[in-house]
Amino acid sequence: MSTITRLALAVAAASVVTVGGAAEPSKASRVYGFGSPATTDELGAFVSPLPDGRGLPQGSGSVTRGKDVFEAQCAACHGAQLQGGLGDRLIGGRGTLVNDLPTKPPVKTVESYWPYATTLFDYIKRAMPLYQPASLGNDDVYALVAYILSEAKIVPGDTTLDQDSLAKVRMPNRDGFIADHRPETFPPVAQSPHSN
Repeated sequence: MSTITRLALAVAAASVVTVGGAAEPSKASRVYGFGSPATTDELGAFVSPLPDGRGLPQGSGSVTRGKDVFEAQCAACHGAQLQGGLGDRLIGGRGTLVNDLPTKPPVKTVESYWPYATTLFDYIKRAMPLYQPASLGNDDVYALVAYILSEAKIVPGDTTLDQDSLAKVRMPNRDGFIADHRPETFPPVAQSPHSN
């Protein structure tokens, strides 16, 4: 942690203690004098699944169920045909991100841009629907992912996805990214929250 970050946190802690009064410090809060240790459930809300599927929850969902959920929860923003509207376009655009034609702008969608299907699950689970984020159950999120990927012709129309099969989905732009050349800045996999 940088000196500036430590200083900012210390100033914030002093402000909270001065304004709100000091409370009995917990083991985790002794450094700055406020807060409490996060519970396992609270930490679980901040752990995203990794591309290989570690961290995905139990559950499953079919393309057919996903279409129903999409029509009820998503079509108003993303369009009945996933073409976009108030929300982003979800399908199409393959091959448009890298081209030499100035008249052919890139179309950034789940189909053309996202490298991992597990990221799509995580995004939908946390951020959608816009008016009530994180309100969908795991089965509905798996179903939505199955439906979107089916409409993008990435998985067959009779697909049912779960924590095992989702990580095996190969996205069209999987190889469209450059690997991070700074692996030393990240903790070893064995020390990540997904190592279990």
